Amino acid sequence: MKKTAILLLSAVLALLVLAGCREEKKPTVNPPDTGTAATETETETETETETETETENETESETETETETRAETEPYVEPEPYIEPETEPYVEPEPYVEPEPTPSETAPLPPPDVTASAPVGYTSKGFPVEVRDGRTYIGGLLVVNKTYSVPADYDPGGMTPECADAFYRMREAASNEGLWIYSDSDYRSYALQSWLYQSYVDRDGQELADTFSARPGHSEHQTGLAIDINSCLLSFADTAEGKWLAAHCWEYGFIIRYPAGKEWSTGFMYEPWHVRYVGTWLSIPLRDSGLTLEEYLGIDSVYS
Repeated sequence: MKKTAILLLSAVLALLVLAGCREEKKPTVNPPDTGTAATETETETETETETETETENETESETETETETRAETEPYVEPEPYIEPETEPYVEPEPYVEPEPTPSETAPLPPPDVTASAPVGYTSKGFPVEVRDGRTYIGGLLVVNKTYSVPADYDPGGMTPECADAFYRMREAASNEGLWIYSDSDYRSYALQSWLYQSYVDRDGQELADTFSARPGHSEHQTGLAIDINSCLLSFADTAEGKWLAAHCWEYGFIIRYPAGKEWSTGFMYEPWHVRYVGTWLSIPLRDSGLTLEEYLGIDSVYS
């Protein structure tokens, strides 16, 4: 009985001991402390915000420092104001208006000393023919061709003043259009013309020479009223200067003295470079009529 009681007591004690161990191993769960956790979260958030603010402040400070440093090293330059380029307003060019000839320009007029000598006759067109000091004037105009000549001692000393003035104005007008005209040959003395003519006769024979070179005393160049422009070549007619000369020389009192197809009238071959000053009072009606000087005055040009 004692042994049985001892065994039971031992078993009870063992159960008690086992129960106690289980209670010690059971975890203790504390109730959530809401106030404390929230406080700790807020504290952490505030700490993070303060850190970010400090970082931003440091960044702004560094940027300001860099700006100040750049401002000290690179001086500020005021940009130049934009100026719009000036442009000239377009001006419509005025159309060319052909000048109307005045009554005094529609027919040849005698020079002031026309009464110095009486006419020796009249042409087939009714123009008076006068001879003064061996020179022939028809309708007041000094005429030199194969029929009419000037004395060997006649020497105006170069281009006459009216011819020179008209030529310079014509040259300036051509220059304004980008063209260049110049005198290749103007006044020639009787002696120089004699030498030129004889050299052509020796080279080509007299019959051919008479078609393009005047005999001494019969050259318009001796009067100081004729000019060879630029080049004594037929190709001059096809140049810009040659075309301009043919179209505009009459405006300055000149005529193309020996036009193409009129050899039978003038006595000389076509010379697009050879102009003769007659004055606008005669160049305009000659232009309008399409006649040569011989046709207009009613005279011929034939060696006697």
